[in-house]
Amino acid sequence: MKKLYVLTMAVALAGWSATTTSAADPSTKGEAKESAPDNTGRNVRDRGDTVTSGDQSESKADLETTQKIRQAVVADDSLSTNAHNVKIVTIGRKVTLRGPVDSAKEKQIVEVQAERIAGAGKVESQLEIAKP
Repeated sequence: MKKLYVLTMAVALAGWSATTTSAADPSTKGEAKESAPDNTGRNVRDRGDTVTSGDQSESKADLETTQKIRQAVVADDSLSTNAHNVKIVTIGRKVTLRGPVDSAKEKQIVEVQAERIAGAGKVESQLEIAKP
């Protein structure tokens, strides 16, 4: 019985600690929340009707399209780490690009690569230029 009590208290304290830590963490509020290292702000924003990587189609053609676009983007050494890590989701041969890039030029490069591979009119860009 004593072990169960100790275990229950440990779990309760761990939950309290996590709650008070995140509530006091200034990076989870306001503008900082949007760019917090853990993406808290974006994760909250992306709930709902937003296309995410979990929506990626499992069809062979869609997977190949996503793979080819990813390879083309990563192979371009002129692009930033942000651009290399954009989300690429293909559903029914329609590609959605999401995430931050460092400049308008990078945004255009990623969009052009995706259209070259997926085809004209098959790419929806939701890329954002990251705040400096």
